[in-house]
Amino acid sequence: MSFDVPADRRYLESHEWTTTDGTVRIGITDFAQDELGDVVFVELPAEGDEVTKDGEFGVVESIKAVSDLVSPVSGTVVGVNEDLFDAPELVNQDPYGDGWMIEVEPSSEGEFDDLLTADEYREQIE
Repeated sequence: MSFDVPADRRYLESHEWTTTDGTVRIGITDFAQDELGDVVFVELPAEGDEVTKDGEFGVVESIKAVSDLVSPVSGTVVGVNEDLFDAPELVNQDPYGDGWMIEVEPSSEGEFDDLLTADEYREQIE
């Protein structure tokens, strides 16, 4: 099975993605949403909360499992996708678009260097 892995993002081995310019968006990958199955609940931090690289920032619950969400960067949460509270299935339908989870103002741009490129992530899931 082939999964969508956009080249303009960076990835964690735990299957979260992030954009890399300015205020970044974070979500879970196409592979992750497929492995989870139907997402039924998402718990996210509030705007103004701090997240740390490799620290947990929320929970995603599906019909198969409950998984912690891991932040690819450190910084301040400046946006939360509140649509997911009423429609968690957006994570399954459009994991890189309408299924994004939080936006973070990163505190260090150097953290992106440790994240997987699209090619590296693709190798991990194949």
